[in-house]
Amino acid sequence: MPVTAAPTELIPDTGVLIGASRTSATSGGVHRHVYAANGQSTAEVPLGGAAEMDAAVRAAGAASDGWRNTPGNIRRDLLLRLAELVEQHATELIGLQTLENGCPRQFASKMPELAVDHLRYNAGWADKIGGEVVPTWPVRALDYTLDEPYGVVAVIIPWNGPLVSVAQMLAPALAAGNTIVLKPSELAPFTALRLGELALTAGFPPGVVNVVPGAAAGGAALVRHPGVDKVHFTGGGPTARKILADAAERLVPVGLELGGKSAHMIFGDADVRMAARMAMSGVIALSGQGCANGTRVLAHSSVYDEVVRTLTARLARVPVGDPADERTLMGPVVSAGACERILGVVDRARDEGQGRLVSGGERLGGDLGDGYFIAPTVFADVDPASELAQEEIFGPVLACTPFDTEQEALQLANGTRYGLGAYVHTTDLRTAHRVSRAVAAGSVWVNGVPGVLPSTPFGGVRQSGWGRIGGEAGVREFLRPKNVWIAT
Repeated sequence: MPVTAAPTELIPDTGVLIGASRTSATSGGVHRHVYAANGQSTAEVPLGGAAEMDAAVRAAGAASDGWRNTPGNIRRDLLLRLAELVEQHATELIGLQTLENGCPRQFASKMPELAVDHLRYNAGWADKIGGEVVPTWPVRALDYTLDEPYGVVAVIIPWNGPLVSVAQMLAPALAAGNTIVLKPSELAPFTALRLGELALTAGFPPGVVNVVPGAAAGGAALVRHPGVDKVHFTGGGPTARKILADAAERLVPVGLELGGKSAHMIFGDADVRMAARMAMSGVIALSGQGCANGTRVLAHSSVYDEVVRTLTARLARVPVGDPADERTLMGPVVSAGACERILGVVDRARDEGQGRLVSGGERLGGDLGDGYFIAPTVFADVDPASELAQEEIFGPVLACTPFDTEQEALQLANGTRYGLGAYVHTTDLRTAHRVSRAVAAGSVWVNGVPGVLPSTPFGGVRQSGWGRIGGEAGVREFLRPKNVWIAT
C-alpha cells in the first residue's frame, strides 16, 4: 500500500518564537522540510541566524531575574499546567513527531506520556530547591549554601526525539529557575515550536521559553552569545567539539549528551529469546537512530548462533512501512543524506569483510521506494576493530560478535571510545553486579530496556559526554551553589 500523505495540517506557524512573538522574517535562511516516508516537501522552515539568536537571548535575559525570583510553588504549578496541556494535545503532538522524522505512530504515541512524566517529576523539585547549613570550625559562624540558577541557558537538541528531548531539558532547567533559548534541529522543528506555544498558554512569562530553529550557523551564534550563561547540547561528537571551542572563548560551562555504541552482553545463562527481543530494539527504535540504542550484540559462544538465528528470524517479521499505520514498528531514516550514509557503511562492511551479512543491507523499494527505508540489517562475526563495531552508525544496523569469558565480554564492550549505555542479560545476580560495575557506561540496564526514566540520571562517560539529565542530578545540572559565611 502507498504511504499515507504527510499530515501537513498539523504544522504550526513556522518561524521563531521569541518572547510572546512569532516571526518568519529571519536571517538564517530557509530549510525545506521533507517527509521521510515519501520524500515529499511539507513546509519551508525559516531559520534563526545571529540576529534572531541575539533577540532570543536578550528576551531570556530580560525575563531572567523575574523568573529566578518566582516562588518555587509557582514554577511548580506552571510546569504541572504545561504537563496537562501536553496531555490534552497528545494526538496532535503524536502526529507532529511522525511528520517531523518519520517516527512510527506506534512509537510516537508513547512520547507524550514520557514527556509529561519528565515535566511532572521535575515540577516536584521546583519548590524543594534550597541549600544546606554547613558546620564550621574552628571559628563560630553560620555557614549556609544557596542553590542558584545559571541564568540564560542555551539548549540545543537533535531531531530524533524532539518532544521528549525538549521535556528532558526544559523541565529541570525551568524548575531550577533558568530561562531558556531552545534551538531545535532544522530537520525537526515543529514539536519544539508547538511546545513553546503551549508554555505560553500555560502561563510562563514571555521570554522564559524561546524557540529558535536553526542550522549550524545559528547554533554557533547562540553558543557564542555573551548573554548565554550555560549551554547544554545533545548530538554528535564533531558538533560538540565546535561548541566546546566556542564556549571556551568565554569559559561558559557546557553539558553534553553525545553518541554511543552501546552493547548488549548476552551471557550463556540468559533467556535467549527475551535477550534477542530486547536487542532488536537497537534496530527498531527510531530505525536505529537513538543515542542509547544497543547496536552491538555480544553473545557468549554457547548461545551465539541461537542469538543470531533468533534475531534474524524476528527482524524478518518486523512490520516496516508507513509511519502513520498503527501496525508499523519501524519507519524510515530521517533523510536522503542519512539513507545514503548508512548504506555506505553497509557497503563498505560487506566489501571489506568487516563481518558476515546475515540479513537486510538494502534500501526498500516498491510502495516504500520514494521514502528513506532501510531493511533491518544484521552482521554476524563482526571484527571488533572494524567500522561496524567502532563507529556510531545511527541507523538500523546490528553488529554481532561472540565471546568466551566475562573478561572478554567486558573488553569488547569497553573497546570503543564511547560510554553511554550498556545492556546485560543474565540470570546470575552476581554476574549482573560485577559486569555493571566494570563496564564503562553512564547507564546499565539488566534484563530490560525501560528507556530513560525521569527519576534516573542519564548521561555518558568517555566521548559520550558528561553531565546528567534525570533525577536530582538532572536538576543539579542547572544549579550552582553559592556559599554564605556569617561570623557570629
